Amino acid sequence: MSQAMKKTIGHRGIDPTGETTYKKTTSSALKGAIQLGITHTVGSLSQKPERDVLLQDFEVVESIFFPCEGSNLTPAHHYGDFRFKTYAPIAFRYFREMFGIRPDDYMYSLCNESLIELSNSGASGSLFYVSSDDEYIIKTVQHKEAEFLQKLLPGYFMNLNQNKRTLLPKFYGLYCVQAGGKNIRIAVMNNLLPSAVRMHLKYDLKGSTYKRRASAKEREKTVPTYKDLDFMQDMPDGLLLEGDKFTAVCKTIQRDCLLLQSFKIMDYSLLVGIHNLDQACQEQASEEAVAGAMDQRRPQGQKSLYSTAIEAIQAEAGNMGPLDTEDKTGGIPARNSKGERLLVYIGIIDILQSYRLVKKLEHSWKALVHDGDTVSVHRPGFYAERFQKFMCSTVFRKVSYIQSGRPDLLPKTLLPSDAASSASETSSLGNPGFAPSSQPLPPPPSQDTSRSVEVALNSSPSRDQEHSTPKR
Repeated sequence: MSQAMKKTIGHRGIDPTGETTYKKTTSSALKGAIQLGITHTVGSLSQKPERDVLLQDFEVVESIFFPCEGSNLTPAHHYGDFRFKTYAPIAFRYFREMFGIRPDDYMYSLCNESLIELSNSGASGSLFYVSSDDEYIIKTVQHKEAEFLQKLLPGYFMNLNQNKRTLLPKFYGLYCVQAGGKNIRIAVMNNLLPSAVRMHLKYDLKGSTYKRRASAKEREKTVPTYKDLDFMQDMPDGLLLEGDKFTAVCKTIQRDCLLLQSFKIMDYSLLVGIHNLDQACQEQASEEAVAGAMDQRRPQGQKSLYSTAIEAIQAEAGNMGPLDTEDKTGGIPARNSKGERLLVYIGIIDILQSYRLVKKLEHSWKALVHDGDTVSVHRPGFYAERFQKFMCSTVFRKVSYIQSGRPDLLPKTLLPSDAASSASETSSLGNPGFAPSSQPLPPPPSQDTSRSVEVALNSSPSRDQEHSTPKR
């Protein structure tokens, strides 16, 4: 294989000067074209009167040509001639307004300073940019994905009207740059993982175990994106959430999965970023100067509404324990099995996969060779059910805290007669205040025999129950 081929993933490549390219357009030219196009389309949109969104608005495509020498509508530039298309401008304006994004703020965030290219762009071959204020992600999408998003828009619009709090991607714009005879389609979305918050761990989770382990090449990265088998090995006790937050996470995942299933969408993932507060405190103590510089650029919270993880699950931030850890970045407070305080950032990603013939064929072939239930490409109904079960029994667990210490997770099969002895064993380990709950944990509806454990405030419990819900 040639060196040029090795450097190409999908449409993404590297030119002889070392600059990233996408469909042979350099990243710098693409960034410039995106910013010129968005500046123009947002400006022209502001001249159109506010009105209700109509069905035909979802099918509108506006186009403007940007010659190098400029025109009476466009400025001169040095990126080469290109055409910029805006899909469903009125509909997306309404979406942005729903999330409290003003046109001037949207344009300022995306166009005032140069977009930042993200190097860890995954195996899809897509290019990712983040706005300089950390607010938005811009991702190149394939033709089929852009086409599918256009078809989704009316249903997406209906869902947002009913429920603004969701872990689904929040799409703020869909555009296309035509350059060099190629169409480069881009989507503007909310940024799930704030850049100024160090992610100590990152996972892409599907609820599947077939080949769901990070590659050796991925593990070499500074912050690798691990997968399902890695999570089960690294965090067998899961991420421990207080009762209200656990319930809110599971209800939100259940509601979002129902919507995705109704659109026959599958192969999506839960992106999980974990910031370890206790580890960060140790790092800060050993690197005071560096930490001080980092604190100066720490974001004051995202501007758009419902865009953070804690807002998306309809929960209050709460406090994390004895130390002042007031969080403005929207992380969900959690603990690991060591009792360390965490901030967890989550969101459902990669939803533009429809269960078409190619996916059916892919699953059929894999099922012949491997256990069909573990393959990540599945029919949408099964995929949604397995996804919910994995997230709300393996990834997230329910606990309540009395005081700081290690929240030991009790075994799932703890019998009622063992409850008292288990509580005393916990105390003998130097971890008083954690005991099995006298109330069973209600799992999210529609889950098949999901199991979970609750550790509650009850200091003299009588039993710990395993609870399961039959299929509806």
